[in-house]
Amino acid sequence: MDSVIGFFAGAAGGMGIGGGGILLLYLTAFAGAEQLSAQGVNLVFFLSTAPFALAGHIKNHFVKWKSATISVVFGIPGVFLGFYIAESINKTLLRGAFALLLLFIGIRELLRKN
Repeated sequence: MDSVIGFFAGAAGGMGIGGGGILLLYLTAFAGAEQLSAQGVNLVFFLSTAPFALAGHIKNHFVKWKSATISVVFGIPGVFLGFYIAESINKTLLRGAFALLLLFIGIRELLRKN
């Protein structure tokens, strides 16, 4: 089962459509991984698939460089702040907040018009 999930997460990640969500859900809900451990695995997964997705998006002229630059400039400090917050709060609360975030994103995508 792990290899099937890895395949689908890798395929989705390679297309740039969020394989990490699949991976995190599987690791936390079905494989019994702790939230922070699953996030660490997701980071390694992301770093290995992101260059391929980015290359495809650049080739197809889907990258808005100004937005990407702003995202990087604010995203790097956000990573450290997020790690500090995740390490500081109750793990059950962290799991619940992550579940709500995934639910919100899923509903938003279902209701999106474009």
